[in-house]
Amino acid sequence: MILAGKILAEAAAIYEDKNATQSQSYGPEARGGASRSEVILSDGDIDFPKATHLDLLLCLTQEACDKYMADLKPEGLLIADSRFVRNIPGGRHRVVPVAISDIAENEVGRSVTANMVALGVIVGATGILKPESVERAISARVPRGSEELNIKAFRLGMAAARP
Repeated sequence: MILAGKILAEAAAIYEDKNATQSQSYGPEARGGASRSEVILSDGDIDFPKATHLDLLLCLTQEACDKYMADLKPEGLLIADSRFVRNIPGGRHRVVPVAISDIAENEVGRSVTANMVALGVIVGATGILKPESVERAISARVPRGSEELNIKAFRLGMAAARP
């Protein structure tokens, strides 16, 4: 998800002339452990580069949902991987459950594209950025030769976010 956060921030800053910050943190495990990517997008100045009261929270695991749900604003948007996040706390949050991991594995054919599927769900559910801007950032950031696969994953995520 770190790469997806970087792509989201770059698409906003480079292709849509918005202000953006992106930061990440990793748990004590190097791979496969907990990680967090924070992205702040704004038309105005960004006074503090850390996310404090989230408008949107993406959770791919139940552990992440349990740990970070308190940071989501009461009317915020929770995007949850419906395969792994089954216990969603109550509240006024808008919840978009999408089988992100299943789409990556079964429709794209590569589980490592779950981050691009999730990015597509974010863009599809919010309309925060133009899909073309994000696709340009994907092409610039992913490993050479995987651009088409990653854009396919992104588009499938966008389609899955639509009601």
